[in-house]
Amino acid sequence: MSETTDDKSTSAPPPAKKGFSGLHVFGIVLLTIVATAGIGYWWLSHYVFPDNFEPVTLNASEQDSLNSKLNTLGIDTQGGGSAGPLKPEPYSEEGASREVRFSERELNSMLANNTDLAQRLAVDLSDDLLSAVLLVPFEKGFPVLGGRTVRVNAGVELSFANGRPLVKLKGVSLMGVPIPNAWLGNLKNVDLVNEFGASPGFWQSFAAGVDYIQVQDGRLLVRLKE
Repeated sequence: MSETTDDKSTSAPPPAKKGFSGLHVFGIVLLTIVATAGIGYWWLSHYVFPDNFEPVTLNASEQDSLNSKLNTLGIDTQGGGSAGPLKPEPYSEEGASREVRFSERELNSMLANNTDLAQRLAVDLSDDLLSAVLLVPFEKGFPVLGGRTVRVNAGVELSFANGRPLVKLKGVSLMGVPIPNAWLGNLKNVDLVNEFGASPGFWQSFAAGVDYIQVQDGRLLVRLKE
């Protein structure tokens, strides 16, 4: 009986070794190279050699709405006073709106009217957050990045709480790399109105003149005080 058992043990094939075959290893290496090249190409094209932005163009209805808002703010949209000579009139604030409302498309359309910023700056509005993307061209004599255009991203939290506006720098990224807080003066996530509004200056005046501010997805509302 023991001899039969010994014979079976002797004739049994050795267990198969587990692991990757040479073909598997080659496939993994090839996949890694392709993925790295793809990510590198995306990073270079997106941050180091980005294309200019496509300027926002409003349709007729959107343009009429924007012109109406700008005219209310006293901004001429008729191209140099084509409506005729100005007429004297007494100053009055009666019935004047103290609200300023703009959509994301309207803001980017106004930027598009500036030839220097039309294809280099874009604004995004989301809940309590205003984000901007700026393409910065470097002169040819600049070290390393000379002659290149670099992508800069920034985000600012805008909201209203405890009876005053809240403004916080969420961060700044250069070519997709977040800039350290220390390089930004340790201002990330700091309520700038609370930090600097106690002393006379811009932030104190800004807070004193804002009755309400709200940023929603694609919308900006600012209500001014009397």
